[in-house]
Amino acid sequence: QVQLVESGGGLVQAGGSLRLSCAASGLTFSNYAMGWFRQGTGKEREFVAAVDWSDHSTYYGDSVKGRFTISRDNAKNMVYLQMNSLKPEDTAVYYCAASRLVVVTTWSALDSWGQGTQVTVSS
Repeated sequence: QVQLVESGGGLVQAGGSLRLSCAASGLTFSNYAMGWFRQGTGKEREFVAAVDWSDHSTYYGDSVKGRFTISRDNAKNMVYLQMNSLKPEDTAVYYCAASRLVVVTTWSALDSWGQGTQVTVSS
């Protein structure tokens, strides 16, 4: 079965950086678009970023464009989210997500997701 395991979350001051990692197993990784979603307390789940399975094109939510960078390493079955210039409003649980052969930006269309990792940005 598909397993997505996130790591790298934590507490950081505003303006700081964090790098999230996601280890994927149980799937043909190179056939999956990979992404990140987040959900803050009392907020809707939000699309953050995705990277295509074929040409590694990247896509970002408006609130993180220019600050976050998604990347993948098909040799290691890993996907990363580099988060720079963090803001208190970035505080959320971040989920790694997978979708077969197509990039999706809505949670309901995903094939698999992880348990999440907490990111807290203090002001």
